[in-house]
Amino acid sequence: MDRLYEELGFIAYYFHWTHDDIMNMEHAERRRWCDEISRINRKMNDDTDKKNVFDVFGKR
Repeated sequence: MDRLYEELGFIAYYFHWTHDDIMNMEHAERRRWCDEISRINRKMNDDTDKKNVFDVFGKR
């Protein structure tokens, strides 16, 4: 359950999507958006090879 709240918070914080929109996604889709947010942050910070502080869920 903690992982669900982490995903919800992460996506809502960065994309400002509603709770209902995020909860209606399958787990795999939420994970994909978390990965995408992390990728965007790594790219914006020119930090593609190092661990990024925004990469909460880790590289896959």
